[in-house]
Amino acid sequence: MTAPRFVAACVQMRSGRDPAQNRDAAVAGIREAAERGAHYVQTPEMTSLLERDRASLFQKIRSPEHDSTLGALRDVARERGVVVHVGSLAVKNGDKLANRAFVIDREGAIAASYDKLHLYDVDLPNGESYRESATYTGGARAVVTDLPWGRLGIAICYDVRFPALYRALAEAGAEILSAPAAFTRHTGEAHWHVLQRARAIETGSFMISAAQGGRHEDGRETYGHSLIVDPWGRVLAEAEGNAPGVILAEIDMALVADARARIPALRHARPVVVEAARP
Repeated sequence: MTAPRFVAACVQMRSGRDPAQNRDAAVAGIREAAERGAHYVQTPEMTSLLERDRASLFQKIRSPEHDSTLGALRDVARERGVVVHVGSLAVKNGDKLANRAFVIDREGAIAASYDKLHLYDVDLPNGESYRESATYTGGARAVVTDLPWGRLGIAICYDVRFPALYRALAEAGAEILSAPAAFTRHTGEAHWHVLQRARAIETGSFMISAAQGGRHEDGRETYGHSLIVDPWGRVLAEAEGNAPGVILAEIDMALVADARARIPALRHARPVVVEAARP
C-alpha cells in the first residue's frame, strides 16, 4: 500500500489587539493556503489575540462556544474542505484562561483540543518578562488525533523545549508533530530552528510549526520563521523572516517509516535509572 501524501501549510501571522482583525487575517490565510492546494493548514499560537495587558485580555476573551474566531475557522474548514489546526486561542477556563489548540476536521467539527502543558515564566536579558502562569492554567494531558493521512501530536510553543513530551507523542503513534508558536525574537534567533529540527530527528516525525512574527501592537516582538521539517531534519519550507504569509510543503508519509527504520531510536530506548556515584 502506498503511503499517503498531502500538502501542509503554515499561516504566519502578526496578531494584534483586535480579535476581529486577527480572525479575518487567519481566515484569509487559510483560504489562500487552500487555493494553493493545501489539505492541512496550521495557524500560530494565540491566533486571535496578542495582548499583554491582563485586564484588556480578559475583557476580550470568550469561552470556546462563544469565540467568534473559532466559529469562523470552523466555517472556513468546512467551506474549503481542509483540516484546520488552530495553533492556539486564549479561552476562558474558570477564573483563569487556557492556551488551547483546536484541530478542526474537513466538515468543520472540532476533532481535538489541547491545553498547553508547559507555561512560559521567564525574565529575559533584554528586559522582557513573561508570567504565563499568572494568567493561564496549564494543561494536564498530552493529545494525539488522527488526520486522514496519519496521526498528529499536538503541542504549543514552549512545549518544544521538552523532548520527553514529543517522545511520548511519537510512542503514542504520532507521525506528525507540532509547535505553533509566538517565540520571542531573542530566543527564536538562538534556538527556534535547532529545536524544531531536533524534535523531528529524535522521533523520526514531521514537525509543522506556524509562528507569529514581527513587532506586535502590545510591544512584544516575535521571531516568525514558520517551519515545516521532515523526519530526517530537512527544512521543507520556511517563512521569509517575520513577515505574515503562507508557506506550503508536500508531506510524504513514507518518509516517517524510512527515517525510523534508519535510526530506530524509538524502539531502542531503555529505562534510565540515575544513581549518585559513591566513593
